Amino acid sequence: MNTSAAEALAAALLVVVLACAVVRPWGRPEAVVAVPAAGLLVGTGAITLDHARAEAVRLGPVAGFLAAVLVLAQLCDDEGLFRACGAWMARAATGRPYALLGWVFATASVITAVLSLDATVVLLTPVVFATAARLGARPKPHVYACTHLSNTASLLLPVSNLTNLLAFAASGLSFTRFASLMALPWAVTIGVEYVVLRRFFRTDLGAGAAGAGAAGTQAPQVPVFTLVTLVCTLGGFVITSALGVSPAWAAAAGALVLACRALAQRRTTAFAIARAAAVPFLAFVLALGIVVRAVIDNGLGPALAHLVPGGTGLPALLGVAALAAVLANVINNLPAVLVLLPLTTPSGAGAVLAVLLGVNIGPNLTYAGSLATLLWRRIVREHDTDVDLGEFTRLGLLTVPAALVLAVMALWAALHVIGG
Repeated sequence: MNTSAAEALAAALLVVVLACAVVRPWGRPEAVVAVPAAGLLVGTGAITLDHARAEAVRLGPVAGFLAAVLVLAQLCDDEGLFRACGAWMARAATGRPYALLGWVFATASVITAVLSLDATVVLLTPVVFATAARLGARPKPHVYACTHLSNTASLLLPVSNLTNLLAFAASGLSFTRFASLMALPWAVTIGVEYVVLRRFFRTDLGAGAAGAGAAGTQAPQVPVFTLVTLVCTLGGFVITSALGVSPAWAAAAGALVLACRALAQRRTTAFAIARAAAVPFLAFVLALGIVVRAVIDNGLGPALAHLVPGGTGLPALLGVAALAAVLANVINNLPAVLVLLPLTTPSGAGAVLAVLLGVNIGPNLTYAGSLATLLWRRIVREHDTDVDLGEFTRLGLLTVPAALVLAVMALWAALHVIGG
């Protein structure tokens, strides 16, 4: 196949794969379209078998890590961790919607950082709905906080987001150095989100609460064993990184401990654990990587290379982050990071982390910016609530530019103080 035909086929299949991931026709998993698309590209020669195999090998450890974290998050939910968080937030808010928003921000930020954005979207959002209903508060501000923080609060740790795992592998940083460089951008971004959401939803928050408040909320039963396991797993991330071992082993160990306990107590099944690993989604990630690699090999890479600023000065970092944010909203954040990492890795860890800022903050601007936002919309609809496109976009326009610029400035400062 000639280059022009291969480029057209790869681009068309990428559009089809992303569209099906957004729409999910017939309710089928994303992999149903992505895997045949990757096979077609290999079969027609649009991507060589060696390049496809290399991409799968590169993404394999990332997919394994994601599977372990997803299982860990589901087992934490089975142990009652998220229900305890909901009861704790209700008691701490004492019937005040403004206070509840603050506690939702704190809880969602920590859960996103430690257990990944999927835990916040899939497991915490329903808890926030229930907590707001328990207090008689309007759910909209708190539910919006979940989707925004599932993206922006995932900046802190390599384990917080699939995009982080990819950037972490490309950056050459240790687990602790990655976290130390991203700590200030993470805090700044969350601060911007809180200030804007508090102002944007002032009418909903000012309506007060009609529920029982703290008086009608039982003291939360904290699953101590689960929390201890999580703390040990986080410690394992640091230790394995220092030893040059994949942190996936630490995640797998934490998941194994909780899985064995839950199986012994007959509170879960092997099938439920396997389902939590989201194997179809992992297949989608691997197939999408091959499709994106085909697009890069057939022209997108050289075309974007002219747009990527060189160096790690503040203007260059701002340019890289802005390009990443735009690309995330055009083709989704996961393909965007796959496209941009090979182009920015030669400039060093600073440029790689700037890409991460763009693909994690930028998706709050549109529905299609990240798969997490699409999943959040489905969950919101399941609770008989709909999201207004205009409102979502207006909120994104108020948060994304300010958060992105300030986060890049914070990263630039961290790079100069800590070093990349």
